[in-house]
Amino acid sequence: MNGARNHGDEQGAHCADVRKPERDAGPEASGGDERLLRWVIGVPLVLLHLVAAFLCFSALHTRPGHPGDEDAFFAIKAFAVLTIATEALALLITLAPSHRAALNRWWLTPPIALILTAVVRLVLPA
Repeated sequence: MNGARNHGDEQGAHCADVRKPERDAGPEASGGDERLLRWVIGVPLVLLHLVAAFLCFSALHTRPGHPGDEDAFFAIKAFAVLTIATEALALLITLAPSHRAALNRWWLTPPIALILTAVVRLVLPA
């Protein structure tokens, strides 16, 4: 009987050592959180980039009808400034410390490219 009791004690001790894995433990959980953060931050960033790309496209394709067309020049400047403002917001979101782990360096390319394009359009004459 003593042998059966020891066997039961060993089995109970063995069962006590077996623990259920925690949901938040391990690299799979952090990878899932990172992937979710990438989607949560990436979708608004893509929408901001699309709005800024439309504004930049409008700034590039607006042409004055004649040399003194102040309305067209104002529209070009407004589109360029709005592009810079929209992409500055996107750049700040991308550079936020809490998002740096989820977003790689390639997320910096659209805001930099669109800001440079808008600045060139703003500075150079039509």
